[in-house]
Amino acid sequence: MKKYKKIYIEITNQCNLSCSFCQVTNRTIWSMSFDEFDYILNQISPYTDYIYLHIKGEPLLHDRLLDFIALLAQKKLTVIITTNGTLIHNYPELITYSNIRQINFSLHSLLELPDAIFQKSLDTITAFIKNAQKKTNIFFALRFWNLNINKSITSDENLSIIHQLIRDFNPSEDCIEKITHSINSKLSDKVFIHFDSVFDWPDIDSTYNQTTGFCYGLRDQIGILSDGTVVPCCLDGEGVINLGNIFKSDFQTIIDSDRATSIVNGFSNNKAVENLCIKCSFKKRF
Repeated sequence: MKKYKKIYIEITNQCNLSCSFCQVTNRTIWSMSFDEFDYILNQISPYTDYIYLHIKGEPLLHDRLLDFIALLAQKKLTVIITTNGTLIHNYPELITYSNIRQINFSLHSLLELPDAIFQKSLDTITAFIKNAQKKTNIFFALRFWNLNINKSITSDENLSIIHQLIRDFNPSEDCIEKITHSINSKLSDKVFIHFDSVFDWPDIDSTYNQTTGFCYGLRDQIGILSDGTVVPCCLDGEGVINLGNIFKSDFQTIIDSDRATSIVNGFSNNKAVENLCIKCSFKKRF
């Protein structure tokens, strides 16, 4: 049986922010019901040990989030959450769930907020992490995915967050040297800074056009959108490569389909066969 390193589940495609770097969705706003989420887990649990609550949307907006995490624990599935962090104050209970392996905070999301909201959100995130450090084994990744092509820090705003993180977590001199030069580093116990360059969401109308390349979609990962649409990877946030709907076809049938097989075989031969994959510049990173 095929095992994926991770399966992305988009429990909602609704977000409380409108960041300029995030692709605007044309899909109907939808949040999974508990029964839908349970059905999906029953379908996919033999295929992975790791569930990522992320594609589009803000998972902390879902009013059944804690129930979902508890259900994942019942099914012995480990969860990784990606969030902008602005709602983390609503979820102090997250640190009580032993099946949460990691929480990723997209700190670049905060930079477009008004100053007062920005500062309150950053303070809340750091307070949450410092409390969790004492009580859990959860890992935290603080993401700055907004660097330029040379991977240098692009704004004073980035530096303002970094300087506050240095004050709050008091890292070693070696760590300070690394993070002020945009180098991934351990900030504190179980807390890591992660830098990466800006990427373009794949778009059928993009001028980028490259048929050669490789991708881990359908090889190491696969995604399920909030309406049940199965997609090859976490960057197909619009469901352009619709492999089938998990509420209408069983998961094994979907991943065994001719279209899915063609994608995998194509990338095995360093070739993108889907139009969206041809237009995706992210594959250059592999």
